[in-house]
Amino acid sequence: MRFDVHRFADLLSWAISPVVVAPLVFCVVVLFGYPEDPSRFSYLTVLFASSTVAPMLLIYGLKKIGKVSDYNITFREQRFLPLLVLTGVNVLGYEFMQQLDAPRLLSGILLFNAVNTVLILLVTLQWKISIHLFTLSSCISLLFLQFGSGALFLCVLVPVLMWSRIYLKAHNFMQTLVGGIIGFVLMYAELRWWIGL
Repeated sequence: MRFDVHRFADLLSWAISPVVVAPLVFCVVVLFGYPEDPSRFSYLTVLFASSTVAPMLLIYGLKKIGKVSDYNITFREQRFLPLLVLTGVNVLGYEFMQQLDAPRLLSGILLFNAVNTVLILLVTLQWKISIHLFTLSSCISLLFLQFGSGALFLCVLVPVLMWSRIYLKAHNFMQTLVGGIIGFVLMYAELRWWIGL
């Protein structure tokens, strides 16, 4: 049986996609970072709804009505509307976190997800940055802030995902590299400032 490189790259792209990586990381951050907090499952519900449920339903709906051509939203021109809606979803999630009196780190995740989605939206007007790499690296920076340098071993996933996205012709090298660097630096700097470190 011949090894199918394209299928393998596609599998990697889905396995390390934003709707998989973000909720997994949020579970780790909440369950291991705040194990005694009685509201931890409420925090997780808000984070999960904002990072996975809302994006999946939105993209599925847009695909159904023909507003996007595929679930990865390959074409830059089709990204504006979903990014705009997801900005609003994250703002709403932030407000829910405020009502729950959530730890500042957790509310900051949604606040800066909204801010960074606006940034990606503006970049998307002229250029196609890799949201896959942006999300992966920003999640690694979140784990780094919460648990320390041990989390940096996950950086090995960055070149793997870069290869996958480039091989699938979803992005070029610079689009993946810039997405990865900016995602890590932005989220790290924003959350470090937000929680007062």
